[in-house]
Amino acid sequence: MKLYIPILVLAVLAFGFAVFSVAMGTFLVGPKRWNKAKLENYECGIEPTPLPLGGVKIPVKYYLTAMLFIVFDIEIVFLYPWAVTFGKLGPFGLVEMVTFVVTVLIAYAYVWRRGGLEWD
Repeated sequence: MKLYIPILVLAVLAFGFAVFSVAMGTFLVGPKRWNKAKLENYECGIEPTPLPLGGVKIPVKYYLTAMLFIVFDIEIVFLYPWAVTFGKLGPFGLVEMVTFVVTVLIAYAYVWRRGGLEWD
């Protein structure tokens, strides 16, 4: 049970920091005078475009691009520690990483063939 104490302490600290940050932003240092300009969305320094009353449908292409980013971002997350400990892993680590990279490349080829990388 002693092994879980640091995890519990970290969780309590994270929760406390989150509550503290929201409370400070809301009650102490947050904006007090509201006006129309402060309540508008900020879009890179340009005037925000008005949206229809029912909202806007976001194209599926947006979500596909986000998922592709996540897949290749996770690949990099796994490649970095492997590269750091490459000497200690030996041939087993090499075979495992080649298998992982081939799996990701198959997914990449599938997305490429299906036109998932085309910007229309």
